Amino acid sequence: MPASPRRRTPVSLVLLVLLFALVAGSVAFALAGRLPACQFTPADQCTRVLFLGNSYTYVNDLPSTFARLAASGGHRVETSMIAPGGAYLADLAADPTVGTAITGTRWTAVVLQEQSQRPASTAEWNLFIPAAHRLAVMAADDGARPLLLETWAHRDGWPELHMDYAAMQRAIIQGYQQAATQTGARVIPAGQAWQRAVAAGQAVALWQADGSHPAPAGTYLAACAAYQTIFGESPIGLADHEGLPDDVAARLQAIAAGG
Repeated sequence: MPASPRRRTPVSLVLLVLLFALVAGSVAFALAGRLPACQFTPADQCTRVLFLGNSYTYVNDLPSTFARLAASGGHRVETSMIAPGGAYLADLAADPTVGTAITGTRWTAVVLQEQSQRPASTAEWNLFIPAAHRLAVMAADDGARPLLLETWAHRDGWPELHMDYAAMQRAIIQGYQQAATQTGARVIPAGQAWQRAVAAGQAVALWQADGSHPAPAGTYLAACAAYQTIFGESPIGLADHEGLPDDVAARLQAIAAGG
């Protein structure tokens, strides 16, 4: 009896298997690239920062920008973020998942970013400061440094309160300083860095077209301010430029450092 003919694997099946292997390999590589920066680092040599805020924090991904900047300065950093669009600190303080996030990891610092207008209105400080205080206490009780991310004014100010950019920025700075006094938290002076950049006539766009949210250069400037505050080191000379022209990044670094 003749032997049964050997069945050939359809070409389409071979290609499918090869494609699956390629995709699986790509996914594995992507997951490997996403391993925490401190995966094999002693806990006391890792800086873990939780960012709490809204779209001012998540647009352009400020936490990741800060982490890459820190890595270029020789620091091992892990970051996480809770930043729903339009959120106030009062919303975050009332959300039990935020409390769980604060206590669920041994954070080095917890960064608090209030809605863009509230700190500029003294009438709303009674909403801003108690919420900041509650979150700051939660962070400190869990061993983290509470930090306040002082934001930037809108490019056109706050016309409803008859504030131009300069007046709104001064009011925001005052609001965050008052919050720092009452909470014991330290301020990341990103708004003051923007103020210096505007005064210096920095040509690069800091705001998006809406005149409120940060353009990539604005997020980079805020990340440089955070770097200096968290590590106590100047950002001048850091190699990570986030795709910005070298001269622009160098100028923003110098502005964040106070120049």
